[in-house]
Amino acid sequence: MSPSATAPVDATPPPASPQSNGGLDRFFKISERGSSVAREIRGGFATFFAMAYIIVLNPIILGSAHDMYGHQLNGGQLVTATVLSAAFSTLLMGVIGNVPIALAAGLGVNTVVALQLAPRMSWPDAMGMVVLAGIVVMLLVATGLRERVMNAVPKSLRKGIAIGIGLFVLLVGLVDSGFVSRIPDVAHTTVPLQLGGDGHLNGWPVLVFILGTLLTLALIVRKVPGAILISIVVMTVVALVIDAIAQLPADAWGLTVPKWPGNPVSSPDFGLLGEVSLFGGFEKVGILTGVLFVFTVLLSCFFDAMGTILGVGDEAKLMDKDGKFPGMSKVLFIDGVAVAAGGGSSSSATTCFVESTAGVGEGARTGLASVVTGLLFTVSLFLTPLATMVPSQAATPALIAVGFLILAGNVRDVDWSDFTLAIPAFLAMLMMPLTYSITNGIGIGCIAFTVMRLAVGRGREIPVAMYVVSAVFVFYYAMPALGLT
Repeated sequence: MSPSATAPVDATPPPASPQSNGGLDRFFKISERGSSVAREIRGGFATFFAMAYIIVLNPIILGSAHDMYGHQLNGGQLVTATVLSAAFSTLLMGVIGNVPIALAAGLGVNTVVALQLAPRMSWPDAMGMVVLAGIVVMLLVATGLRERVMNAVPKSLRKGIAIGIGLFVLLVGLVDSGFVSRIPDVAHTTVPLQLGGDGHLNGWPVLVFILGTLLTLALIVRKVPGAILISIVVMTVVALVIDAIAQLPADAWGLTVPKWPGNPVSSPDFGLLGEVSLFGGFEKVGILTGVLFVFTVLLSCFFDAMGTILGVGDEAKLMDKDGKFPGMSKVLFIDGVAVAAGGGSSSSATTCFVESTAGVGEGARTGLASVVTGLLFTVSLFLTPLATMVPSQAATPALIAVGFLILAGNVRDVDWSDFTLAIPAFLAMLMMPLTYSITNGIGIGCIAFTVMRLAVGRGREIPVAMYVVSAVFVFYYAMPALGLT
């Protein structure tokens, strides 16, 4: 990584020795991709710590909702379901997909399941809708339609999507750490965000985040191997010390309190596994509404994963000379399996996590990193109290650093001279953080590309798949106005 003040940071690690790792090296193509076993292991740990919050957050989101019968899902069973689906899907992506992309219950999709599906049907019915969405994703991959859609996205828009993911990751890090917060609507202000929790930076947790960010960036500038992981470990220890001395209230840290658990071992409860009714939801809400529910879950999973795969693939230098992702069909199929597996475990749809960029920033380039992350999730089935000990303030500095690296590595590759490409890329990169949604950024970018090309009489240059995607997104955004949600 270059420390130059004028040149962007190069996140590409130096080539590793091609003869160093034997069969493991050949299977995962570690040396071929310019990585090493040590980098892959560090990357796997970094990704796990960056996304471990989902072990706590997903059960909170799903467990706080009621189905139409007033039933709630058991919190302990939800923890097991969340961890199990993440471990299974991430291991599958590592071994078969051979990419450094981890998967877990998708934020946004779980809210749809909790607030839109469950109140209209039973929990097994709602999870059945998720399984059906996963099956549709797999069918789209099997027919080649999903890969055709991804390949139809022009290079500049793909770069804009990657930059948008970088900005989105940055904002996620700022919000999850408490460095930035939403101003409550009752404040009667037009400013949507504020510094800290009350317009000022105060409190020990915010200091941990600030010091962690400075430490991470300083280590990156100095090209220290394992910079992100070192920072996470160091700041977790600092947070433990601060919490022990200052005796802070539990809610000061957010979801995860840096406190050594009395008993780090817990027994998993598999009670929710397989509690699914594939077609029961259609009996409750009707065929049309049921199809729209499946479509909503499908759209979110489809394009969130698409953006993450393109962003991580680009950052990890996995694209070929034509800007395409080799082995994409396997990766996309595994993502479909993961969606269905998430529904089957009652943890909601499992999908690709943008926090995988933390591992890529650490040097991960192959599926070995995903295997490491998956194994850590597997271990956390029995060590959940220990896995959730790392506070977000210690892990989120990784997202700040990764956001910068993605931005620096892609912004020059957008064709700013062609406004039919630049405007869609610009809108995609801004809409992701501003609407807090990868799907919205992709949708608005695709619609803008189609409209801009048509506006200058270049409609024949638009791939058919882009016309279809744009039409789907127009319908998706029009659904509330049409009374279809």
